[in-house]
Amino acid sequence: MPLRNVRTNIVQSIRAFRVQDLQDAALGLGQHFLYANLANAQSKQDVLDMIAQQFTFPTHFGKNFDALYDCMTDPLHKSGPQPGFVVVLEQIPAHAKFDKEAREQLLDIFREAADYWGDRKIPFRCFYSFL
Repeated sequence: MPLRNVRTNIVQSIRAFRVQDLQDAALGLGQHFLYANLANAQSKQDVLDMIAQQFTFPTHFGKNFDALYDCMTDPLHKSGPQPGFVVVLEQIPAHAKFDKEAREQLLDIFREAADYWGDRKIPFRCFYSFL
């Protein structure tokens, strides 16, 4: 069980974890598994578009960081009890058009979502890697 030693509400580097193992762990725990591969993203808009597409956000998604936070929290909370989340953001771009500040803003959204779900005693683990 790869998540045994991972806090229940955290955003951390994927490091030694394999995506398939994380997906299997989420399935074993009955939790939602959300995966986005961002290797082809060139800009903030690309990153948001790819997350929205791969997480199957509703078409009215506002494609900004505030809307990303909203989609990761409020509608899911209102839809009923949640079993927990394992999120993977793979190959976040690291270049001039998506610089360190943009990467930190993106990860801050997921840290805030982890706090939101933690306040509700619902596990939310997010793993990420940089391109």
